[in-house]
Amino acid sequence: MQIKINDVLRAYIDPLTEAEYSALERSILVEGCRDALVLWGDVLVDGHNRYQICQQHGVPFKVTENTSFKSLDDVKLWMIDNHLGRRSVSDFQRGVLALRKKEIVAARAAELAALAAAEDAAIAPPDADAEQAPARPAAMPLTSREDIARAARLSSNTISQIEKIQKTATPELVEAVRSGTISINAAATVASLPEAAQVAAVAGGKKQLQQAAKEVRELRAAMRPPKEAKEGEEPLSEVDQLRAEIATLKQRNAALKAENAALQERISALVDAS
Repeated sequence: MQIKINDVLRAYIDPLTEAEYSALERSILVEGCRDALVLWGDVLVDGHNRYQICQQHGVPFKVTENTSFKSLDDVKLWMIDNHLGRRSVSDFQRGVLALRKKEIVAARAAELAALAAAEDAAIAPPDADAEQAPARPAAMPLTSREDIARAARLSSNTISQIEKIQKTATPELVEAVRSGTISINAAATVASLPEAAQVAAVAGGKKQLQQAAKEVRELRAAMRPPKEAKEGEEPLSEVDQLRAEIATLKQRNAALKAENAALQERISALVDAS
């Protein structure tokens, strides 16, 4: 059988790091390819790295065909569940996979609901006074953030942070959290900065990322409206108010410095390319 590679499926799961790929290669060369490759017809679904290593070194392998797949979405859902069950998958990747599952499930629910509505309209009696058919139950409930969090074995708050990273983080910041240079919590905080500031923070390394996250948190704390003094309590002192203003100015200054550094890097790159 000629195994086919689907580029969408091959790229659907984050690739192994160089260290992980090397470890898998050593294992296969010593112990052989122990796990069978999973196919959908003649399309490879699971085992792209193992297949590549076996082809490169002439190592024999086994295949098994999953006949339950009816569509590409079925394959993607299986791939997601398969990887969510692996202990080696990072928290960030589990969250990303669970959110992808949510999108597929939600799209299917909307499609089935529309189909059910169309069928009900087609069989509805023409007489408006005729007895109406009972409403159909929803074909598939929309998945809540709590459901997604349970599937990923994460907290709902962590899922929210990953969603924010996906929406507002630059590719450089996403790669930093994916590689473990910065935590999910800190990355979600840094993702609120302008893109140039994010890029500059990543370029500065782990310490600069941590410092950027700290400054954003300090700014948020300083910008919170002061709590009204309860009866018997003294209002916020002038010194504390000045400290809050200083924290705000420091954050603005740090953001401007980060943007300036990013612009300088772009200028240097343009000069070198010209």
